[in-house]
Amino acid sequence: MNLTLSLASVLLCVAMSSDVVALIPIVGKYYPSEQEALLQLRDAIGSPNLYSNWTGPPCMNNQSRWGGIACSEGHVVRLVLDGVQLAGSLPPLLLKNLTLLTKLSMRSNSIFGPLPDLSDLVHLEYVFLSHNLFTGSIPFHYVRLPNLMKIELQENYLQGEIPPFDQQSLVTFNVSYNSLQGPIPQTDVLQGFPESCYEHNSDLCGSPLKKQCPVPPAPSPSPPPTHGGKRSFRARNLAFIIAVSVVVPFLVMLVFLWYYRKVHRKETVMNAGLDKRSSQRAADPERAAELEFFDKNIPAFDLDDLLRASAEVLGKGKLSTTYKASLEAGVVVTVKRVKDMNGLSNKEFVQHMQLLGKLKHENLVQIISFYNSKEEKLIIYEFLPCTNLFELLHENRGSGRIPLNWITRLSIIKDVAMAMNYLHQHLPNHKVPHANLKSSNVLIHRQGQGQNHRTKVTDYGYHPLLSSRRSLEKLAISGSPEFCQGKKLTNKADVYCFGIIILEIITGRIPGDEGNEGREVGELSEWVRDVVNNDWSTDILDVEILGTREAHDDMLKLTNLALECTAAAPEDRPKMSEVLRRIEEIEQRKSDND
Repeated sequence: MNLTLSLASVLLCVAMSSDVVALIPIVGKYYPSEQEALLQLRDAIGSPNLYSNWTGPPCMNNQSRWGGIACSEGHVVRLVLDGVQLAGSLPPLLLKNLTLLTKLSMRSNSIFGPLPDLSDLVHLEYVFLSHNLFTGSIPFHYVRLPNLMKIELQENYLQGEIPPFDQQSLVTFNVSYNSLQGPIPQTDVLQGFPESCYEHNSDLCGSPLKKQCPVPPAPSPSPPPTHGGKRSFRARNLAFIIAVSVVVPFLVMLVFLWYYRKVHRKETVMNAGLDKRSSQRAADPERAAELEFFDKNIPAFDLDDLLRASAEVLGKGKLSTTYKASLEAGVVVTVKRVKDMNGLSNKEFVQHMQLLGKLKHENLVQIISFYNSKEEKLIIYEFLPCTNLFELLHENRGSGRIPLNWITRLSIIKDVAMAMNYLHQHLPNHKVPHANLKSSNVLIHRQGQGQNHRTKVTDYGYHPLLSSRRSLEKLAISGSPEFCQGKKLTNKADVYCFGIIILEIITGRIPGDEGNEGREVGELSEWVRDVVNNDWSTDILDVEILGTREAHDDMLKLTNLALECTAAAPEDRPKMSEVLRRIEEIEQRKSDND
């Protein structure tokens, strides 16, 4: 899950004791109507971390202590809530009072229902609502937003036709992976965007897509006049009755589906169309592949069992949607419905999954099985009742939170290093054995009420499954200097990502572009490097571990190791085996001193 990088300073303030906070004078002005709108959003679809962070005035002068909020002259001007587990439908007039809003970003959540009403937001420049569950059509008034520069609506369930956007300010536009239909409007602006901005809308047609729109049929000649008005009247009545008998049940069905989805939004089906396609798989050898299991100790099940399972959405990422599937036999598994992996042949995909299925390590999430067809690719993992490292580090900061202590953080770093070292040893032919290492892909199973944790790394081995650079940009390695420069990738890109994780654990800061303008992953290492080069300072340490003074030496050594891992030149970074050895030395020295 993603939060804004500007939240780092907010978290430091929230983590202070209430006595200290009480001494901070609240100066400046704020607008209660804007606060009311934000609290309405929090109460309707907010995740737990909003309840702990969204208290008090949202703006004080030009600053905000609320996560995801940016202010100017006391007004809220940016609302960025990417990947923070928002779930539900947006209130109808949610944004009416945020009239000076310039950026709205709610990417990678589980928001459903219609898109928000933006009709009064004339200052709006950025609208990022991709990777959600929005339905309905794109509101026509979006074409009247005079300053709109970027709008991303991809990976939702939108229907209807695309409105004729023609704002000359518009430089980014994406509606791919929806259910849109009809011709793409022939405006100069929309015609200037590439095919990728419109793809995977089965009923969309016209340039720049290669799919031609059907030619409308010629009007049929008028029927000859009837012998009287009575017969014509009867015919009209009959046509009306037939139309009503068709339309009313359809509308009732739509209302029922909408209500069911609202009440049972957590129990979503993994794939609405997979049931139908599974019944056809016997007629097509490409679809005929059954689930293949790698661990005989796990009870086997078939695709039909999986389709009948109740499913709960655990998260939506750039490459996959993750579900918890509870089978009728009592088995619970994690299912990832992956995308952008159609560049490989069936044989190549199967061989690669068989290779990954043979990997077994205590710090790797085990792949149980997979399903491959032309339309669907499912990867089935063991299910772990857990959270992830990102959530443990960054969510619910403030009073009432159980801090992640230094001993646990060091243990997690070592566990991740062991998993990465195993991957580098057992996937020697892979350019980048993991390729998607980030804190949200480090799963943490907390055992009991104490600080005992079990760490497992997931989403590994995806690099060979992705063929285009556009797909590879969704992986964590896209933040490495060599990827940004278009240079050859090696396993040192994994080492770079591991170094970023160490810095994230030590500093408590969020790396990457999490809604902040111009922020890059590398800026975290550059900031730490500047502080260390200007005489070591504890300013980089997460406030939650700042008081562990006896461990500051270990923190410094790990920081220096992380800076070596994030060196700009890959050849200047250590191998993963060397990284693990040095971490084990730090841990051993700590044990000797205890």
